[in-house]
Amino acid sequence: MIIKKENKNGITVYYLDKDISDDKMDKLKNTFVKKEQINLIIDSDADVYDMSENLLIRFRKNKLSKNKINDFYENVIDFAKKNPSTNRGSASGSKNKNILDNPKIMSNVIGYIDSFSPKQKELMNKKNKRMSLNVRQTRFNADYPIKFKKLLPLVKEIDNYYKKYAPSYYKQQIKKANQTNFKIPGTSFTTITTNVNFQTSIHKDKGDDGDGIGNLSVIEQGKYKGGETCLPQYGVGVDVRTGDVLFINVHEWHGNLPICLEKDAIRLSIVCYLRINVWKNTIGENKKKMEKHNNDVLSLKKIKKNTLKKR
Repeated sequence: MIIKKENKNGITVYYLDKDISDDKMDKLKNTFVKKEQINLIIDSDADVYDMSENLLIRFRKNKLSKNKINDFYENVIDFAKKNPSTNRGSASGSKNKNILDNPKIMSNVIGYIDSFSPKQKELMNKKNKRMSLNVRQTRFNADYPIKFKKLLPLVKEIDNYYKKYAPSYYKQQIKKANQTNFKIPGTSFTTITTNVNFQTSIHKDKGDDGDGIGNLSVIEQGKYKGGETCLPQYGVGVDVRTGDVLFINVHEWHGNLPICLEKDAIRLSIVCYLRINVWKNTIGENKKKMEKHNNDVLSLKKIKKNTLKKR
């Protein structure tokens, strides 16, 4: 519900009150956002605050460089499409307790994560091998280090806009990021999630830095309609398109409207964040320790190959 709207230095500023009570939002968890829940779609530069003047949304159009966008897309899209995941339970609308029963969606993680895969755990148990840190490189980093480096220019540009447009949040997050070597180099992020044509259900993000604010960008190929990123409790959505940057309070209830894709169209969303347990588990560990740990984790793949040969 729009309580107040004004223009400040060419930026439209909204002050919104909740359309849906907290109790009702709890019951809408894991369901999909409906069009009738959204009465404001933002598609131009805007700031959105709640009635206590807490920042909900800061949106800026056409900021990211075309060549960096193209490099990111070309180096990640094959991996993002060919490696579906079942590990996005609540965001996919699933209520299954067993993640293997969840729907397969094109959602992948790049950078560092604070858990080992079931296969890695199995191999560690078989060889009685233990890791000194509960953190690991993701598969993309490990298998495609050259492609990973080619993603960095766009991620660093997103990070620079984070610093410019949400400085108070950035200051707290970069302080944490500077205390660990397990991160996306030269940024305040430890982790990137890519989603291909994925409509997330209503959820709140967990595991990211509670002192930061969400970062979202989109790369589109072909034509599509919908997919707006919404805060349904406030009745607002944002139509994020190629080159735009969105900073959004992901600790509020959020999700996407349905995506209507034309043939072979792609909507690749890029979410950059700091995983709080990656930071906690690696504070103060030097670069040498990081490199040794990464090599130890990579050695599990060699153990797997040796194990298969013996069978």
